[in-house]
Amino acid sequence: MSETDPRLRKMFEAVAQAIIAHADELTELDSAIGDGDHGHNMTRGMQAVLGELDALVAKPWNEALKAAGMQLVMKVGGASGPLYGTLFMTLGKSLDTPPTRDGLAAALHAAIEAVMARGKASAGQKTMLDVLVPVSEAVSAGRSPAEVAEVARKACAATKDMLATKGRASFLGERSVGHIDPGARSSQIMIEAIAEQFGDAK
Repeated sequence: MSETDPRLRKMFEAVAQAIIAHADELTELDSAIGDGDHGHNMTRGMQAVLGELDALVAKPWNEALKAAGMQLVMKVGGASGPLYGTLFMTLGKSLDTPPTRDGLAAALHAAIEAVMARGKASAGQKTMLDVLVPVSEAVSAGRSPAEVAEVARKACAATKDMLATKGRASFLGERSVGHIDPGARSSQIMIEAIAEQFGDAK
């Protein structure tokens, strides 16, 4: 089978390699307010995606994203596997092929709604949603990839001053303040990697 779109390989490689490169940082962030396994778990999931890369890129975008999401559900432990798996699988279910800007905005909105439902969470609770929601809004507003990446960076940094009210970090109460959320950071890393591949982000 031949690749349906060379951008698909670039996207998967960029996202996976970026997460793997930041594994130690993610583990350090998670050690402060979580189980300390976010970097390891995410790396395992991304290595699984890379291991299936040839098969993934032979599929249309929507099928490839759904298949990648299944890999994350199966390989990533903790809460992150089901949440990121839901994100990718819903993106796949909702995305038009080939992707369009409007189609991406709608699919991203649907995927984030699915993550909210799966995690019973919303923005403002110091989770990955605190990056994904403003990123979705920026995409819907037609912002450039560089601008979307900047929104992700600022949103991730803003989680440092948030009080965690969801997930394991919520058990720490006020002690969760002063730490960047590891899920927000892994989401930011993915968004930046995609922006660098498909736009003018620096």
